[in-house]
Amino acid sequence: MNSEPNQKSSTDMLKALTRRHFFSQCGMGLGSVALASLMDEKLMAAPNKPPNPFAPRMPHYMPRAKNVIFLFMAGGPSQLELFDWKPKLQAMHGQDIPESFTKGKRFAFMNSSFKKAKKCLGTIRKFQRHGQSGMWVSECMPHLAHMVDDLTMVKTCRTDLFNHAPAKLFMNTGTGLFGRPSMGSWVTYGLGTESQDLPGFVVLQSGPRGPRGGGVNWASGFLPTTYQGVPLRGSGDPILNLSSPNGFMTDRQSASIDAINKLNLKRAIETGDPEINTRIASYEMAHRMQASAPELIDIKSESKATLDLYGAKPGQASFAKNCLLARRLVERGTRFVQLYHTNWDHHGGPTETLTKHLTQATHQIDQPCAALIKDLKARGLLEDTLVIWGGEFGRTPISEKRSTPGRNHHIDAFCMWFAGGGVKAGNVVGETDEFGFSAIKDECHVHDLHATILHLLGLNHEKLTFRFQGLDMRLTGVEGEVIQKMLA
Repeated sequence: MNSEPNQKSSTDMLKALTRRHFFSQCGMGLGSVALASLMDEKLMAAPNKPPNPFAPRMPHYMPRAKNVIFLFMAGGPSQLELFDWKPKLQAMHGQDIPESFTKGKRFAFMNSSFKKAKKCLGTIRKFQRHGQSGMWVSECMPHLAHMVDDLTMVKTCRTDLFNHAPAKLFMNTGTGLFGRPSMGSWVTYGLGTESQDLPGFVVLQSGPRGPRGGGVNWASGFLPTTYQGVPLRGSGDPILNLSSPNGFMTDRQSASIDAINKLNLKRAIETGDPEINTRIASYEMAHRMQASAPELIDIKSESKATLDLYGAKPGQASFAKNCLLARRLVERGTRFVQLYHTNWDHHGGPTETLTKHLTQATHQIDQPCAALIKDLKARGLLEDTLVIWGGEFGRTPISEKRSTPGRNHHIDAFCMWFAGGGVKAGNVVGETDEFGFSAIKDECHVHDLHATILHLLGLNHEKLTFRFQGLDMRLTGVEGEVIQKMLA
C-alpha cells in the first residue's frame, strides 16, 4: 500500500508463541498448524521482529464503515423477479423483443436463448412500492420489503463475464484471471483486523452446493496468505481437526516444535519473508481459535427473540444461522465476512424453475437478510457495517427454450443492494430501459462498485496497491470510479 500503514507491536504475538499446542489441518488460511515454542530471549529482544500481519492499520482517510458483510447469491438472481419492475416487458410477454436490444449480444447458452428464442418473458410475481422511498420489491421478498428505507438499490450493475465461475471470480477479484486477490483479502491487507481471536476474513456457505470456482473466490492471490478467507463450518468443529485428537502427547512434540518455531522466527527476522510471518501468525491464530471459534458458532446463548428474528436453529446449518454468525463475527471485530448461498441459476428445466425453485431460494434468504439489517441497527452496528447483497450477474428479459420458462445469464444490467456503512438509505441508483436489458442512466461497473466499497472503508482504490511482477497491482485494475450517488 502506498501509504505506509501503522501497525501495533508484535510483542504480544511473539510472547504468545511460548505456549505449546499442536493442531493438524485446521483448514484454508491456517494450513497444517502447529503451535508451541519457547523463544530464546535474544530472539524476543531482536530489533527487527516480524510485524503482526493481523494488526489493525490506519486507512487513507476517515472511513464510513469498519466491517463488511457480503451476502453473495451464487448463480445470478433474477432482478426481474425481485427488484426491477418492467410493465413494458409484461405487456410484450411472449412476443419477439426488438432486434436492436439483442444485436451483437452474447449469452451463455446461445442456442436456447438467442438463435431459437428471442421472446419477451414477463414475470408471474406481483410487485409493489414499499416504504417512504417507494422502492419496487416483488412478493418474493416480503420481509426485505419492510427494510427498503434502509437500502441503496443499484439497478444498473454491469460485469464483463457471462459464465458462472469466471463471473464469480470477476465480482470477487476484479478480474477473470486466476491468482488475483479477492476483495476480502484486499480489505484485510489494507486495514488488518480488530479481532485477534478470529480471522480477519471469514467465509460461510449454505445451499445445496458450494459456489462454482470454490476457494479461488476468497483466495489471497499474490498477497501473503495471511489475508485469504477462512471457511468456517456451521456445525461441528468450525474448522476440521481444530480440536486436538484424543490421546495426543504434547510433550513428545515439544522439542521439534520449539526448534521449528525458533527457526521460523530467526529466518523471518533475517529475510523479512511475509510468508514466514504468515506461518507464525497462523500458528498463534489457530491456538486462539481453539477457544474462540467453538464459542462463536454456539448460538444457544442468543435469546429466543433473536433466534426467531433470523429463523435460525442451534445445531442446524442454514443461511439464517450464517447471517446470525456474520453479526457475531463483526461484533467480535472480524473485518470481512462473506456468505455464499446457492442455487440461483434459474434457467428453467426440472430443477431450475422461476416458480418453485426461485421461491425456495428467496424463502431461505428473505427473512434472514431483513433480520440482519434489523439486528445490526438495533445493536448500533449498522452504521459501521456495510452489508452487500448480490450475485455474479443477473438474468435476461428474454426466455430460454427449456421445458419450463427460464432466464439466461445477463451481464449488462442487474441489481445489487447495500445497507449501512455510509450508503444513502432509501435510495435507488441507476435506471434500465423498458425491458430491463441495459442501463440508460448511471451504469455501475463492477470496478466502480469495488472502488466505492473501498472508499466507504477509508481506502483509496488507486493507492491500495501491492507490487507484483514489477507492477503496482490493485483490486480495480486501471479502472473504477466511486459511485457518488450511493453515498450518504
